[in-house]
Amino acid sequence: MRRVLPLLLVAGLTVAVLPSTATAQSQPGRGETADGQQANQRERQPRIAPLSRRANAGPCPTVRILYDAARFVELTDGRARAASVGWTGEIEGVTSECTYRNDDPITIDIDLLFRLGKGPAAQGDGRTYRYWVAVTARDRAVLHKEYFDLPVAFAPGADRADVRELQHLVIPRANATTSGENFEILIGFDVTPEMAQFNRTGSRFCVDAVGTDPGTCVRR
Repeated sequence: MRRVLPLLLVAGLTVAVLPSTATAQSQPGRGETADGQQANQRERQPRIAPLSRRANAGPCPTVRILYDAARFVELTDGRARAASVGWTGEIEGVTSECTYRNDDPITIDIDLLFRLGKGPAAQGDGRTYRYWVAVTARDRAVLHKEYFDLPVAFAPGADRADVRELQHLVIPRANATTSGENFEILIGFDVTPEMAQFNRTGSRFCVDAVGTDPGTCVRR
């Protein structure tokens, strides 16, 4: 039986908190040419610093968002209607790159985009969301799971914020023949069982209307 070595998970870095939606911008690098003139040295920076372009020893681990924990919907009275919605969140997207060669560990950079919201029942100007990153032996067992706090302050009058987080993971391998396809990385919000069920059924909160049962929800 192949032995799985202990896992090292390095804490993430919050990159930006943006009210509503925004486009990240980067400054082009500039350097001196032989004749003293300035010249652009690089184009717009990628979302993740590129790893070495040499071929890996095998495929990268799959990185995906767990459906049951992809959304955070706080219902203050347990009723799925618009007036009851407090803080909300959705893991909008994830991109990743990995590298490993010979018997080196697998190094993975993950870029996460969170879209967060403030509903009618939310109190205060912000809250701390919590999410987790788990590494599993594919289709078998969780090898490591770690939780991260994501504090978010909403701008005055804003009800939405976009946040990017970068995570850097290192997964040791038993030997040079251990491929990245043996591992899977799962990501999700720290949700209650009720929130997980709400997500699992694909439910959305209801808009109050005359003659509408406030306990009835429209599903996607």
